[in-house]
Amino acid sequence: MKSKKIWRTAFAVFALAALMGSCKDENMEIVGGCPIVESTSPTKLATNVPLDQVITVVFNKAMNPATITPAAFTLRGPDTGGGRIEGTTGTSEVAGKLTYDAAKHSMSFVPDTKLRSDTTYTGRVATTVKDLMGNALQTDYVWTFSTAKAVAPTVLSTDPADSAKNVVLNKTIEVIFSEVMDPSTVTPTTFTVKHGATAVVGTISYTDTMAIFTPTSPLTSGTLYTATITTGAKNVAGTPLASNHAWTFTTGTLAAPTVLSTDPASNATNVALDKIISATFSEAMDQSTITGTTFTLKQGATTVSGNVNYAGSTATFTPTSKLLSGNTYTATITIGAKNVASTPLGSNYVWTFTTKAPSGPAFVDLKTAGRFGIIAATAVSNNAGFSKINDLDVGISPGVRTGITGFPPAIIVNGASYASDDVAPVGTAAMLTQAKLDLTAAYLFAEGATTPAPATVAGDQGGKTLAPGIYKSNSTLLIQNGDLTLDAQGDVNAVWIFQIASGFTTVGGAGGNVILTGGAQAKNIFWQTGSSATIGDNTSFKGNILALTSITMNSGAKVVGRMLVQNGAVVLTDTNIIDKP
Repeated sequence: MKSKKIWRTAFAVFALAALMGSCKDENMEIVGGCPIVESTSPTKLATNVPLDQVITVVFNKAMNPATITPAAFTLRGPDTGGGRIEGTTGTSEVAGKLTYDAAKHSMSFVPDTKLRSDTTYTGRVATTVKDLMGNALQTDYVWTFSTAKAVAPTVLSTDPADSAKNVVLNKTIEVIFSEVMDPSTVTPTTFTVKHGATAVVGTISYTDTMAIFTPTSPLTSGTLYTATITTGAKNVAGTPLASNHAWTFTTGTLAAPTVLSTDPASNATNVALDKIISATFSEAMDQSTITGTTFTLKQGATTVSGNVNYAGSTATFTPTSKLLSGNTYTATITIGAKNVASTPLGSNYVWTFTTKAPSGPAFVDLKTAGRFGIIAATAVSNNAGFSKINDLDVGISPGVRTGITGFPPAIIVNGASYASDDVAPVGTAAMLTQAKLDLTAAYLFAEGATTPAPATVAGDQGGKTLAPGIYKSNSTLLIQNGDLTLDAQGDVNAVWIFQIASGFTTVGGAGGNVILTGGAQAKNIFWQTGSSATIGDNTSFKGNILALTSITMNSGAKVVGRMLVQNGAVVLTDTNIIDKP
């Protein structure tokens, strides 16, 4: 039995190495996967890339810094000769400096000069790069991206508006541009405020498409001011305004109420998910003007629902549900908020903060493998019954179309099946090869995850409740005598990684199910399995299985997740269901 186990382990390692290029150490011993490019910035086919972009390439493992040389990476763009049409792909190599960050397994290329606008560039990582064992990238990694177009930005609106009167004395002057600007070009030189020939002293801030001029001292009452944005202000492509934009406004006699402080403070990080957001004003406000319309919270473009209250001089926003971890939120108090004398804020008050990182380990990015509910290497079979895969694809590689059997009666809803020998759609074989590479990278990432520190588990996990984290089994793992509950404790982005050295089995029936609570989501659960997995009869299972050898779903088993295999088969036994997590 011992010799069989050794043989199976050796075969699994050999098969994985074969998929990744049969990399070996200095003693010609197979050591597993060759290095691959996990991600790039800009990403493949990215558009509107800033002209000062730093190009980064992240590998799946530590690389030998001695191989990160100018020959390791090239960036080609527009021809330097005459006659090149703007927006076309060129062939001239871009000069720059290449560095390597060992901690992040990444190399960075900083061009000597800014990239050209409206141009497609091609990056190439050469096979001269090697990992610490001397294993080389197996093929050149090539991708393209395009820079932003040279379209002149415009000023969409200003606050105060042109010719506005009775402007409050503590007004901040705001400008909204038609597109994202280069913040380094929005300065006291390009954004000025004057009364007559006298310049107003102030500070300038810029975010997204808005520039804000904040006077150091209150403006003078009954005075005509002229604000100007000059052609020195440029967008991220380096294109300036077509002409100076100037406008005037006249002050009144009143000072507006202000926001003295907020909680969380502007740009705060690691904010709790149950945080109540508050803003304290400089004076008493009219409570009827502090509402869900004048005090809002957004995550990106999505408005967060919540309840607004006002007491003393402080307004509070209590979200209806917990905030999402690892996200940036924007809170706004608008000029609809007024003091008891009906004087509104001089300008909208906007601040941002970021919530704490998701509980548990880093998310395992499946990349292109994420489109599949089933991936196998040798066979995908449905032995009996009307099995169903919903909203996901089925793939087999390097196996061929004849390796997919039992479809029908099994069906794929809102998805399709793909095999390495399919001639249509064009590029199927390459797509599957990339998906298998991405699966292998995800498997290795999950297998090697160490933060937070893994908790050692063994045997039957039935009847337990586990918080987000990494759980490591040095042999087999079971869910048998009772259900396993995964509790996200209110964090819907919480992640679990189960590192299972050998086989993984659920028994199903009265026990053996995976139950989610506290906002846990199946898409964030990863079962890295060192050999084969079996989902037992009538099991209700949650999560993504990343198995080295094979996966079997027994009769009636249902999964919200994915069944992804590197070297062997996926078997649906009888009337199984796989739903997209």
